[in-house]
Amino acid sequence: MRKENSSFKTDFLSEAGTFMENRDYFAYVELDDRACWIVADGCDNDVEVRSAEMAVQCLLENFTHRPTMSKRKLESYLQEAQDWLRLESRRVRLKVSLIMVVTDYTRIVWAVAGNARLYHFRGGRLIGQSKDLSLAQAMADRESISAYKVDRHEERHNLLQYVGKPEGLEPFISKKTALNDGDVLLLVTPGMWESVDVPEMLDSLEDTEDPTALVDTLEEVLLSKQQPVIGNYTAAAVYVDKVYKEDKKKWSKWVKRIALVMIPVIIAAGFAIYYKSRTAARMAESLANMLEYEQTGDTYVEERNYAQALKSYSEARAEAKKLKDKVHIALYGVKYKKVDLIVAGDGFLKDGDYEKALTQYKKAKEETKNDGLYDQQELDQKISQIDEYVRIAAIVQEADLKAEGQDYSAAVLLYKQARKAALNVGFVEGEKEIKTKLDEAEAKIAELVKEQKLLKAENLEKRGDRSFAAGNYEAAIDAYTQAQAIYQEIAVLEPVLKLERSIGKAEDKLNPVPSPAAGGDAGTGSGSGAGSAGTGSGSEANSDAGGSSSGSGNASSSAGNNSGASGSGADASGAGGTANSTADAGSSAGSGAGTSGGTVATTPAATPTPTSVPSDLEATEQANTTG
Repeated sequence: MRKENSSFKTDFLSEAGTFMENRDYFAYVELDDRACWIVADGCDNDVEVRSAEMAVQCLLENFTHRPTMSKRKLESYLQEAQDWLRLESRRVRLKVSLIMVVTDYTRIVWAVAGNARLYHFRGGRLIGQSKDLSLAQAMADRESISAYKVDRHEERHNLLQYVGKPEGLEPFISKKTALNDGDVLLLVTPGMWESVDVPEMLDSLEDTEDPTALVDTLEEVLLSKQQPVIGNYTAAAVYVDKVYKEDKKKWSKWVKRIALVMIPVIIAAGFAIYYKSRTAARMAESLANMLEYEQTGDTYVEERNYAQALKSYSEARAEAKKLKDKVHIALYGVKYKKVDLIVAGDGFLKDGDYEKALTQYKKAKEETKNDGLYDQQELDQKISQIDEYVRIAAIVQEADLKAEGQDYSAAVLLYKQARKAALNVGFVEGEKEIKTKLDEAEAKIAELVKEQKLLKAENLEKRGDRSFAAGNYEAAIDAYTQAQAIYQEIAVLEPVLKLERSIGKAEDKLNPVPSPAAGGDAGTGSGSGAGSAGTGSGSEANSDAGGSSSGSGNASSSAGNNSGASGSGADASGAGGTANSTADAGSSAGSGAGTSGGTVATTPAATPTPTSVPSDLEATEQANTTG
């Protein structure tokens, strides 16, 4: 009764993320002597069949019926789930990635098919972690990429093994690992471990004391990153508060007894499995698969699709291992190595590690120089391309230094040079980054130019104000006009209207509008008479308008200017009387010769002074009285 003498606490969460449905699945069972936890991720798009749930149910049914930690039996359980998924793959191929953890409440073993993961924590540290069966992990194992890049590598979902694989399943099953009191087991699907890394898991573990709080905290960390797309995610936490304590002497005794009984059975079963795996049909199938994978890999190499070629050669080598065909194992190992060098070079190039990329490409060129499948010119181009990338990076670095020193004009020239070079060699990512820096430098230049023009306009405006105050209106108008044009050019519109008013005031001062004038009056007479002011040989006359009026009735005239008339003789009037005139600029009376048909000459008057202008009626009355 191990379960009653131990304490394991479990909780989990599983969400769809930003998708309509959740294709993850988690289930577990705790029996008297064994327990099993399984987290699965459905990798297919079948809308009617829940592949993850199918696989987990099949495994738990077999485990519940026959609880075990045997590697062989666990592998057979996984094979049964594999066969079921292949049988149900009618519309699409059903595919499941899963992690299965089994314990006897003292130790654990785990089985992996795909990239669902187990993390084993003890004392606030990570002491163990399952490995993915993916191309990214395989590249890390070969040191083509660093281990810490697996979680973000583009090949992390390129699974080499998964439940439902057509060519057969080869899961990884671990050795037994001892548990201690206080251990924590965390089972997660890719939707969780892609977004929450190990340091964040450790921080969450430090702040929590039970599985419920841990999975809730992990979910908060994931959602706090506000990613535009969140995949299905599942996390199951198992807190091992107390492990089962065994009697080592009693256990050793039972082990010996079981071994004596089971040795013949194991030997017999081993021979049966061996001969079954070596049947002609199985060998023929493996041989056909091996040759097909090789041909597919060669085709991918010719098409320059090296990532897929790497996968095909890996699968061909796996089939050769099943056949124990050492010749083909070595052959596919060589082909795999050649492609892997190019794939690794591409990966380093994408990450910007040009030195490592160059090393991989040079090795690839050396390994493939006598292989007709590979184009040596392509590798030469890649090597030359890296050299050009290095040159471009040096130019950009120099431009960055210029920009930091605020020498933006020099920086712009260098950025343009680097961008042109990047476009010529098809350096798309680099060109985008360079263009961003170029735009920033040009924006800085435009900002400085605008500031200079604004300062110039403000100085012109101040100059106009000084000229206006000094009475130099023409200079003020010129300065205001120049300032206004600059403000309009740099789209600073508020001062434009202000300057328009200033220009108007200066123009008013430069060209004042004349004041309105009043008219004069003329008396009555039968002849023509003119009011005039001037000098003559015997008479003076004053006229407002410098004109004349004639007639037998009353007449009046007015104007803003005085004129003088000269004549000889005595004051004369027409048949009806004399003429009288007034002007708003002043008037003077004198004697002159007024004759019908006479000639009157006018001269400019002296500076006028304001006077009141009588109405027409008053002028008439004055004329009549005088007459």
